[in-house]
Amino acid sequence: MSSLRAIDTVVNIWTPEALSHRPSWRDGFFVDKMKAADTLMSGLSLEQMIERMDRVGVERAFLVATKAGRLGHPSTYHLPPKVVADAVQQHPDRFYGLIGVDPYEGMTGVRAMERAVREYGFIGAHLYPHWFELAPDHAKYYPFYAKCCELDVPIQLQVGQSMIYAPDYPCRSVGRPITLDAVACDFQELRLIGIHVGIPWHDEMIAMAWKHKNVYIIADAHSPKYWPASFVNYIRSYGRDKVMFGTDFPVLDWPRTMREIDDLGFSDEVRRKFLRDNAIRVYGLNL
Repeated sequence: MSSLRAIDTVVNIWTPEALSHRPSWRDGFFVDKMKAADTLMSGLSLEQMIERMDRVGVERAFLVATKAGRLGHPSTYHLPPKVVADAVQQHPDRFYGLIGVDPYEGMTGVRAMERAVREYGFIGAHLYPHWFELAPDHAKYYPFYAKCCELDVPIQLQVGQSMIYAPDYPCRSVGRPITLDAVACDFQELRLIGIHVGIPWHDEMIAMAWKHKNVYIIADAHSPKYWPASFVNYIRSYGRDKVMFGTDFPVLDWPRTMREIDDLGFSDEVRRKFLRDNAIRVYGLNL
């Protein structure tokens, strides 16, 4: 395995404190549907997360202060940003924070985003469009996009199909990558990142990243072993500056994911850009 130090751009903080804010559907979804290890469901300390990362050379992780749906339903939740901020403060050399977006919060949410960046040092925003059943080009997101431009931080958002996370809260798949087209045209300075590959519309996601210089992709939540051939080819060829490494831990665990990336046979240059350099550039990290 390479000694290259990787940067994981999508990680769920998995401490017992963070898990206490998640609804009861957590175990059924992560273990039964996504095949995550059931031994992880009781949580890990930050030190245990770091030890797990260190086994395979993952140097840093972006922790998401998730906002999954509008509050008020038993299956929706918002993770308090301070949970992530405290983790970053304890281990500033290992973790960065991403602030979640709920478009229904309006300017209250926009101001919360600004506080997270300016006061907590968060380096970007994170959005799950399907939890709100609003496609990425919906007007409700535009104040958040504008604020990201003002703060000079990227926003990552799920593209591709959604899953059934909670049986009592089915979410429509509103994340067609083509809906990023209008956003990228309207906000040409916004670093716009599609996460979760874009499956089953991965070729559409590739097309958006190829068309727009400000659109990128994060390859998380789908095991590298099962990435579509066109996506693997994109990473190793004309998309080598456009795709970043992620896991959506614990959806993907680091040891297996890194082994499967090794098996893809990327050149040293492609591997370095994918696992590290692209994230440093896109997120403006001082490393």
